[in-house]
Amino acid sequence: MPLDGCPRCGYPFEREPGYFLLSIFAINYGVGAFIGLIIYLVLDFGLHLPIWLVLTLTIVPIPIFNLWFARHSKALFLAFDLFFDPHRGEDDGGDRPIESCAPPPKTPDLEPMGKP
Repeated sequence: MPLDGCPRCGYPFEREPGYFLLSIFAINYGVGAFIGLIIYLVLDFGLHLPIWLVLTLTIVPIPIFNLWFARHSKALFLAFDLFFDPHRGEDDGGDRPIESCAPPPKTPDLEPMGKP
């Protein structure tokens, strides 16, 4: 079950309908097609296997990869969106960039060495 948003800064992960279409068409299918092309070229030109075996070994893994990679392509698309169009705070007119989601730096605990 995916989270509704970032627990640290509140950046929403769910968007309007159709928001993730570009992530599915461009990122997911694009990466799947690129991997399929690489597999085909290696099997056909590198190993010189019969065409039926090359096509079987190329076509079968691509839908499995696309089902597995769909969640990651959406996360990558959200990262691109946040990088190129940073989320702005709504309480101050939207003119400040989002606070970093990185955890705050650790400060050393200052405890007395001994009791006086």
